[in-house]
Amino acid sequence: MFYAVLAYHVEDTVQSWSPDEDAALMNDLLEVNDRLTREGKLGPAARLGATAKAMTLRGPGDGLVIDGPFAETKEQLLGLYVLDCATQDEAIAAARDLKRVNPTAVYEIRPIMLYLPGATLTVS
Repeated sequence: MFYAVLAYHVEDTVQSWSPDEDAALMNDLLEVNDRLTREGKLGPAARLGATAKAMTLRGPGDGLVIDGPFAETKEQLLGLYVLDCATQDEAIAAARDLKRVNPTAVYEIRPIMLYLPGATLTVS
């Protein structure tokens, strides 16, 4: 089963880190990523760009492009991981490993179905 692990954080806090602090955290996160890759669990992962450069498309028809995500929460979505885990508990354990090295982040774990055009969707 595939799981999306969505990484939320207070963007102002992340942007306040020095380059050395940011590099140290990324190094720790990459150690977790490397282990998950060796275990065959890690799919695509991304650190998203600043929300100030984000756009949202909403509304009927072609929609209207507006600036930013305008999240009504303290934390913003700043990154994501796609994990292939046998169980939800295994996905939670992987997210806990990420949380240990980035304790001020919030991680949301959600099951996802992989969509491949023309392929039959199956649920594990």
